[in-house]
Amino acid sequence: MPMPWTYRHASKEWRAILDDLKDRMDLVSDNSAYTALDGVFQVFRRRLTAQQGLDFASVLPAIPRAIFVAGWKPDDKPVPFADRRIMPREAQQVRPHHNLTPDNAIEAVAWTIRRYTNKADLQRVLECLPPGAVQFWHVDGADPREIAPRIF
Repeated sequence: MPMPWTYRHASKEWRAILDDLKDRMDLVSDNSAYTALDGVFQVFRRRLTAQQGLDFASVLPAIPRAIFVAGWKPDDKPVPFADRRIMPREAQQVRPHHNLTPDNAIEAVAWTIRRYTNKADLQRVLECLPPGAVQFWHVDGADPREIAPRIF
């Protein structure tokens, strides 16, 4: 089997992901985009068991996959999904003194992640996760051409 594209071109893919995140959230620095992504991932994984989190991470590109699992304490009991309009506040509490995460962070991260994942694999995994997971990663009114794979 050939090496997966996401491993062979991880730096190129990560650069494109950061650029999309900055554009979608109107951020200017890679650090701010990374913090927003990490915050959104932490909000999501707080609602999953370890196995569910690993299943989700398995469909992510290489660097976001590493970010998703970094520092996770999977022994914590999952919490239920909240209203998606409220959950960005949780993401804004990650590194609160260095956090410029905007209110549209979940939607922006969802849009970007959908652009860099296999749509069928992502949907298959989301449908096996707790209620609220599909809605968490839903992108309202996105033109399928906009979220088509950028690099693949």
